[in-house]
Amino acid sequence: MIAEIVAIGTEITSGAKLDTNSQWLSLQLADIGISTHFHTTVADEMQSNVEVFRIAMNRADLVLVTGGLGPTLDDLTREALAEAVFVGLELDAASLEQIEKFFDRRGREMPSRNRIQAMFPAGAVALANPIGTAPGIWMEQVRPGRSPCFIAAMPGVPSEMKRMFFEQVRPQLHAGPVVIRRARLNCFGLGESNTEELLGDITARGHDPEVGITAHDATITLRIVAQGNTEKECQQKIQSASLQIREKLGDVVFGVEDEELEHIVVRELDTRNLTFASVECGTCGLLSEHVAHVHGAACCYRGGLVLPAMTASPVTIARQFSLQTDADFVLFIGPETYSTDTDEHAFSEICIGLLEKEGAFEQDVLKWSGNPAFTRSRAMKSALNLLRKKLLATVKSKK
Repeated sequence: MIAEIVAIGTEITSGAKLDTNSQWLSLQLADIGISTHFHTTVADEMQSNVEVFRIAMNRADLVLVTGGLGPTLDDLTREALAEAVFVGLELDAASLEQIEKFFDRRGREMPSRNRIQAMFPAGAVALANPIGTAPGIWMEQVRPGRSPCFIAAMPGVPSEMKRMFFEQVRPQLHAGPVVIRRARLNCFGLGESNTEELLGDITARGHDPEVGITAHDATITLRIVAQGNTEKECQQKIQSASLQIREKLGDVVFGVEDEELEHIVVRELDTRNLTFASVECGTCGLLSEHVAHVHGAACCYRGGLVLPAMTASPVTIARQFSLQTDADFVLFIGPETYSTDTDEHAFSEICIGLLEKEGAFEQDVLKWSGNPAFTRSRAMKSALNLLRKKLLATVKSKK
C-alpha cells in the first residue's frame, strides 16, 4: 500500500506555519508497514484542492488529509472531496447533533455556519471528533481494474488529528506486508560532505538499509531506515548498519535518537562523579541554557558565568571561576571578534577551550562566516565536544 499525505492551508504554503502533521503521520504509517511516497501541501483554493485530491487518489492507495474542515469560508476540504469524486454534499444528522452538543456543553449557541461541518460527500462516513467541532471524513473511492483508494480527512489541529487517527483511522488500516523501522545516529566534528565521503556506499541509493544524511546547526544526523518481513530482521539491519557507521566514523558519532551533546556530557560526568562549569562571552549563555535543561545536570554542573565582554584572557577568567566553583573542568567560549579577509568577506572568530582543575588547558579558535546564531550554536557544541572527547580519552588511557 502506497500512501500520500495532503496538508491543506494557505498558512502552510505561505510559510506562516510549519506542517508537522505530515511528518507525524508518515512515522505512524511506517510503524504499521505502510510506505508514504508523497507529501503534498496546497493552499485554500477550491480548484487546486480538487486537482490535488484527484491526483492523490489516482497514484496512492491511501490518502490522509489534514486541515480545511473548519466552518469558515476558506475551509474547503469537504466540498473539494465531493467535487473530486463527482458527488454532492449530504447532511449527517448524528454529526450535527454532536456539534450542537459541543457548543451546548460550553454554554454557547452554535453559529449557523458550523452546520457546514455536518455536511459530507455522498457515501462518505463521519469520523467523530470528541474534542473539537470538526468531524473527520472517511471515504472509499472505487478505481476500475484496481484496488480502491481509501481517504481519511482529519482536522488540522494536531491534538484532534492525532486522537482521530489513533481511535478511528488506524483501526481501519491493514498493516502492510513489510515492517519498517527507523533509527538515528548523531555526529559532530565533520561536515556533511566529509561524513558522506567516509561512509562510502553506505549512503548510496538502493543500499539496504537506507542511510540518509541531514545537517542542522553543525550536527550531522544519520537516519537509518530498515525494511523487512519481521521486527527482528529490521533491528538486525539497523544494528549492522550502526556498527559499520561507528567503525568508519569513530568518536565522531556521539549519540542516538534525540540525544544532544549536552546529554552525553552530563551522563559521562555523572558516571565518573566529576563536575564542570562554564564561562561564556558572545553566546548569550547558550551553553548554560542547554545544559540546565538536561536531567541530572544538577549533580555535575557547578554553574555558568555569562559575560558581556572579557576583561582578561579566557584562560585567566576560567581559572578564577574554577577556584570559585571547585569544578573539575571549566569550558570557556569567547570572546568573538569580527574581521574581513582580503576579498572583504566578513567573518568572525570565537575562542573555545577547556581548563582542567590541575591547570592544564587546551583551546581553539573557530572561524566562521554566516548567520551569527549558527556561530553561537557551533561554538557551544564545539566546547561541549571538547569535554566529551577529553572524557573519552581518559577512559581509553585507563584501559
